[in-house]
Formats: sequence, C-alpha cells, structure tokens
Amino acid sequence: YEWENKRFDRSAKHFIIAANLGHDDSLQQLKKCYAVGSLSKEDFAAALRAHQAAVDATKSPQREAAAKAETGLPLM
Repeated sequence: YEWENKRFDRSAKHFIIAANLGHDDSLQQLKKCYAVGSLSKEDFAAALRAHQAAVDATKSPQREAAAKAETGLPLM
C-alpha cells in the first residue's frame, strides 16, 4: 500500500521488519527502495545481514529431512 502511494520511506520500514524475519520478497522490495534512493546503503546492508541470520536460524536437520520427505527424495 505504501509503495503504491509512493511513500517509499515508510514502505522501506515495513520491508525491513519483514526482511529481518526472513521474508524473501521483502528483501527484493528493499532492493527497489535502495534503487530509488529511499534506503541507505548501510540500512540495506543491515537488513541483508539480519535476513540471512533469520534464514540461518530456521535451518535444522529436522526441517531438511521434512523437506526431503515432502519432495519424495530418499532420506540420508
């Protein structure tokens, strides 16, 4: 909504929150915010690091086994 109304600074704040929780699409939107100048390089880098930390935190052997089982691949 904020992006569509050209409130890029406000939309960037929402995207940063979501990216910090590991939402991939929000990270892509932050790239757009950076491109139009409503997000600093430092803020984008911080959001990128937080996104990666959130993604890494959700990785576990149990999740990987469940993903393999879901796709029908043999478990190791």
